[in-house]
Amino acid sequence: MSATQNVMKAIRLEKIVLNMGVGKSGEAIEVAKKALNQISGKKSCARDAKGTQRDWGVRKGEPIGVAVTIRGEDAEALLKRLLDAIGNRLKGRSFDNFGNVSFGIKEHIDIPGIKYDPQIGILGMEAAITLTRPGFSIRTRSRHKASVGHTHRITREEAQEFLTREFGVSIV
Repeated sequence: MSATQNVMKAIRLEKIVLNMGVGKSGEAIEVAKKALNQISGKKSCARDAKGTQRDWGVRKGEPIGVAVTIRGEDAEALLKRLLDAIGNRLKGRSFDNFGNVSFGIKEHIDIPGIKYDPQIGILGMEAAITLTRPGFSIRTRSRHKASVGHTHRITREEAQEFLTREFGVSIV
């Protein structure tokens, strides 16, 4: 970054959320937890159903998915591995208008460093990446909450340019 650029406009990686939707509780949840723990090195937790779906046999409050959040340097290292798994290519529609990116991985064993385990099998997953700028904490602080101004928000083009520059991603 040159001396003439505003340091408050610098974009950085805030967090990565890995999610595996299993659709049923029981042993499938434990298997998905093992897989996410193996991928991230962090402890994952079950996510409950928000509502009842009688056709699918899902009740409200029943665990049907597993998620883990990774921040800091661990997130940057994991993002490089996740992007390797999808060939360092992201679709333009994977970006939203607020600096977030989401993509799916069909087989978790495509991630470098993950070996096939017969007790786990092969599972798909989603990765949600959140980008941030200094000053974004005004949205979440406890006192004097405020919204981020429209000129300070991260646009789709800025997010694409950041990932291209920092992680070598090509946008298709």
